[in-house]
This record gives sequence, structure tokens and C-alpha cells, in this order.
Amino acid sequence: MQVEVRIERYADQGRCVGHIDGRVVFVRFALPGELVRVELDEPHDRDDRFWTGEVVEVLEASPDRVEPVWQLAGPLAQGGGVGGADLVHVSLPGQLAWKSAVITDQMRRMGHVECDPVPVERADHDVELGGLNWRTRIEMIADEHGMPSMRRRGSHVRVPIDTMPLASRALLAVADEEHIWDGGFEPGSQIRLSVPEPRGINTTHADSRALLKAVGNNYAVLVDGELRSGSKHVRESVTVAGGTFDYRVDANGFWQVHRMAPVILANHVVDLVRQTLDGRKQAVLWDLYSGSGLFTLPLSMLAAERTRMLSIEGGRTAVRNAQYNLRHCQISSADARVGDVRRTLQHVPSDLAHPDVVVLDPPRAGAKAAVCRQIAESGAKAVIYIACDPTSLARDTATLVGELGYRLADIRAYDIYPMTHHVETVALLTRTN
Repeated sequence: MQVEVRIERYADQGRCVGHIDGRVVFVRFALPGELVRVELDEPHDRDDRFWTGEVVEVLEASPDRVEPVWQLAGPLAQGGGVGGADLVHVSLPGQLAWKSAVITDQMRRMGHVECDPVPVERADHDVELGGLNWRTRIEMIADEHGMPSMRRRGSHVRVPIDTMPLASRALLAVADEEHIWDGGFEPGSQIRLSVPEPRGINTTHADSRALLKAVGNNYAVLVDGELRSGSKHVRESVTVAGGTFDYRVDANGFWQVHRMAPVILANHVVDLVRQTLDGRKQAVLWDLYSGSGLFTLPLSMLAAERTRMLSIEGGRTAVRNAQYNLRHCQISSADARVGDVRRTLQHVPSDLAHPDVVVLDPPRAGAKAAVCRQIAESGAKAVIYIACDPTSLARDTATLVGELGYRLADIRAYDIYPMTHHVETVALLTRTN
């Protein structure tokens, strides 16, 4: 069933909102102000309080609309539908405006905090690269012919691909060298490439030979979790406040996926912690949901002269890597623990029980109220919350601000997921009393 809809505003998950006979409809590949023809998702005769659909024709276009640079990720009506780039129809400035509006709206509606439009900053060279070539990790599945593929939305159809426009130029060089696009995989197998961004080289303009030389053996091709070529552990290098930190990371584990995200986020978090400590020589810090120690390492060495840290992460492999990374940097002031954050915080050593600042980077679902209360009970003067989902951030902000005596002192976001609706937001909350 197709209908004409006037699009009213941005919504979540890369969609926009319109109304059909008073019923809310969430529309993919639309923009506010547009008049579009929409194909409603089946079953379209259901009596739900809202419907969903996708643009099949644009009758009146927004100034922010552009032709998708990756056609396969565009609307189904244009031969797309593979997913992974749900804002591919939006100009780069329009993407920043979209993300700012969503964060600001979520903070107001769910966080109960009124704030100015949240600034969204872009990583170096992303404009020059057209919002492409930023992913240092990609995952695909082999289709029935053994070719790398992505699933077309709303079906079980596997669409073979011979490149990945969002992948970094270094990753694409490795993929070509390893003949990934030639196929030959067992049908149904999971294919993952992890290629840390090589530092010390301008990857935006380097040719494939220079990129491969800079990467060396620091990459991984995994098929169904098994290493096919490269290294089981990859090395990430992050420069923070003039110092360079080296990390061992599991090739099949989590790491910030944008080539510049670790540098951007670590520098901003260290700056916020330093500002909060205001020259203090001694500090206790918590790093919750700490992964392989992206923030733990620089905070241990740069926050204050005498810093003691507690880091907590649920993934055992990530914690083993964090402990290795701390030893490699000869950091003995950090206690890196594995376990559920809420349960682990019930048994904190007395010398670490009262942090000056808490840094947390929870999964998409957020930290939730119980952990927020534990943070407040610790007496932490400031909380630095890194969020990949504005809704979860707003929900936890409502708990910290509305119930636990904090206020929102600073908030900004980073567009480390160009062409997608995802955005990374960093909020600083300080005690009001």
C-alpha cells in the first residue's frame, strides 16, 4: 500500500515522522518538510498505534537531500536495502543537523534537561572522504555462492558485494590483497576484517602499496571466528595529550570502529577529567565498562600526578588485554577487574571506594538506574558519560539529574558514524551540592 505523507520531524533509528489520518508513521529515507510517497510495511492494515514505511518517490525534496553515494544502501525502490548507511540520502551538513536535533530532543523529552542544540563535531578528513572510508572493522556473510554479501532489508536475500564504501582505505587495501571480494567462502560463514588505522601516514592520499606497507601484519581476516590470515591480536596506537599509548586488542572483539574515534574520544575525556580535578595532584578515578583500557591507560598517567584507578569490564578477553596493556605501559596504579559492573561495585576496596570522577562508556542499553545510584552513593563529584545511544544517555541523565543531585555541565557529540543515524555523545555531569 502506497500513500502520500508530509514529513514533520526527525525521529530515532534513522527515521522521520509523519501522520496518516492521525496515525503516526515512521518513514525511512525521508527528511523533514518533504512530501513523499511511502510504501507501508506489511501488514499495513494492522490496528497498531503507529506504522512504518519507506520512501518510494520524493515529490517535494528537502535541501538536505542528496543522491546516495552508495546505491546498495539506499531505498529498496532504488535497488538498495542492504543497510549499514541509513542516512546515505542526507548531505553531510544535514547529517550533523539530524544528529544534533535527535540528541537535543531526547535530552529534553527523556532526560528532562533543557539545553542548547548539542554541537556535533566531525572527524578530520571525513568531509574530504565524502563521509566514506572510516570503518576499521567490517562484517559480512558468505552467500550461497560463497561470495561476501549483506542481507537485503525485509527479506532473506543475500546481496553479493565487491567493496564496502564505509571501510577505511587501509582495510580495503588488505581486502584486495587477501582476495576477499573473489569469494570462495563456505556459504553462510561469517567474515570479519579488522585493520587498525596505521598512524604516521596520510591514509587519505596514500596508494595501496604504501597502505599495505604501513599495515604490515597488523590486521586480521577471520572466518567464523577463526583466524584465516593476519594476527589474532591487533595493535592500536592512540596519541593523547602528546603521549602515545599502545593497546593490544582482540581482533574479534570490540574497539571503536571509526579510524579516528579512539583519538578523539580519549583526548576529550582526559581534558574533561583534568578540568574537573582543577590541578589536584591526587585523584581516585573509576572507568566503568572499560573494554581494553582505551580511557584507563591515559587517565592513569595524565589525569593527576598520583592517580589510582578502578576499571571494570564484563568481557574476560577485553580485561586480559587491558591488564596486558597496563603492564606494557608499566602502570601499576590501576586495578582492572572483570565482572558485571553493578555486582562488582558492591565490593570495591576501601581505598578506591570514593572516586573523584567516574568515567563510563556503557553498551547501547545504557548503565541503568541501579548503576547510576551506585555512582551517586560513591560520592563522585563528576560523571563523564560516553554514549552511543542518545535515548539511553537521556534516560540515565534523568536518573542522575532528577533523583541523585547532579546537573548537566557540558554535552557535545562526535559524528564517528557518518552515513548512519548513530552518534557518540559525551556528557559531563557534576554534583549540585
